[in-house]
Amino acid sequence: MIDFSNGSVFKLNPARLEDLGPLVAPLLIPEERLVSCFKAMRDFVVFTDKRLIAVNVQGITGKKRDFTSLPYSKIQAFSIETAGTFDLDAELDLWFSGLGKVRLEFKGSADIRELGQLVARYVL
Repeated sequence: MIDFSNGSVFKLNPARLEDLGPLVAPLLIPEERLVSCFKAMRDFVVFTDKRLIAVNVQGITGKKRDFTSLPYSKIQAFSIETAGTFDLDAELDLWFSGLGKVRLEFKGSADIRELGQLVARYVL
């Protein structure tokens, strides 16, 4: 599993669903749909209407991948932090029962407010 306590794991930029969707499609359940996705250098995160899927690409070739599924139903609380003048990264903190806090860091180009609304839509 990905070490979410290390904030440097994810420095995410918005990505296209067409590019990353096929990589997680085999994991989706019937009627689950992709909503949004973000990519770091090799790792990426996909938000569906049921869960968050974090993908850690491993090895030199990148063929080995760790898929961590985090269902919205297990989120107890969440927080967003917008980018500032000097701190250009935005953050999404999610507290999962049984797992603890998961922090995702986004580059300034990501709309963190929209992402907070997405999480709220499925959690509340």
